Amino acid sequence: MHPLLKKFLGLNWILLGVMLALGIYGIYSLYSATWMRDLHFFHLQIMWFLFSLPIFFVLSLIDYHWIKWLSLPLYLFGIGCLAATHSGGKVVYGSGRWLSLGPINFQPSTISIIAGIIMLAIFLQRSRNLHPMLRILGGLVIVGTPAILILLQPDLGSSLVWGVVLLGMLFTAGIPKRYLISMMLLAVAAMPVVVDFGLKPYQRERIMTFLDPDVDPLNASYNINQSLNAIGSGGLYGKGFKSHNSLNELGYLPKAAVHNDFIFTVMGEQHGFIGGICLIIAYATLLLTGFYIAAQADDEFGRLLAAGIMMMLFAHIFMNLGMTIALTPVTGLPLPFMSYGGTFLLTVMISLATLQSIWIYRKRFR
Repeated sequence: MHPLLKKFLGLNWILLGVMLALGIYGIYSLYSATWMRDLHFFHLQIMWFLFSLPIFFVLSLIDYHWIKWLSLPLYLFGIGCLAATHSGGKVVYGSGRWLSLGPINFQPSTISIIAGIIMLAIFLQRSRNLHPMLRILGGLVIVGTPAILILLQPDLGSSLVWGVVLLGMLFTAGIPKRYLISMMLLAVAAMPVVVDFGLKPYQRERIMTFLDPDVDPLNASYNINQSLNAIGSGGLYGKGFKSHNSLNELGYLPKAAVHNDFIFTVMGEQHGFIGGICLIIAYATLLLTGFYIAAQADDEFGRLLAAGIMMMLFAHIFMNLGMTIALTPVTGLPLPFMSYGGTFLLTVMISLATLQSIWIYRKRFR
């Protein structure tokens, strides 16, 4: 059997199947969310998905250890792009998170987090004999630089992802739990200072509306209240596609965010509780498969890399779904495969390709 064919047959087919199902459903979701206004995002998402697929398959068959050689250049490139957003970034809805490369706009934060995960995995692997506090401090330096630059864009949601990734990877690296618990307690204690001095007024409004959705129902709380109304109105089975009484089609949901931040709201209204649960089960399958791959990796680098990728995806899924049903503050994080975003979709596909590579090459060490 040809080695390439053998590697292809060695793919994790559960991960591949869930990925393809979510990708196709995400394209359908964008169509159902925007057909009454503009199909521009729908068409672009199809192009990005088709562009990402061959990259996914090629990277899946390449030994993930080669990525170590690219870690530092990728990390420095990500830092440079984040710094560039503060001088020449494209401002969208009051946040300079984008850079333009000809006709293509991309988010450096999505590139930097993958590079940061690789760097952190290498550092934690090579520092296993150091004191836990030194390993924690080193990890904080690696993630702190891009996280602060992202927070200053301002992008609270993406900066919070770094914290989730760091904790998950430190736990995987075997840092004693007392250190991790102390880190979380310090983060909670520092939260009032961050809210008062590190956030923009509209970000503080989002936290206040999370704590009390009725504080400003016609302004700051409007989007989250309409999201709750739309999901609740979907009932058990939903209103269906192209419903005449859909809050989205009637224009009550935020037009600027219905194709990204609040895409789950549209799905909840159209497909109801049953549809929402099915989507959550699909994400749970994706996450559990990814964590299983991390557990099966026989070298520490692969285990740390897989854990970091899965914590990144978990943070996006949890925070996006949570904000649409008022379980978490509105942070503007996209929902993997569902929300529009070419750079983010490509980043997710590359991340899952790395997981496939870890799975394929796990037998190399046995």
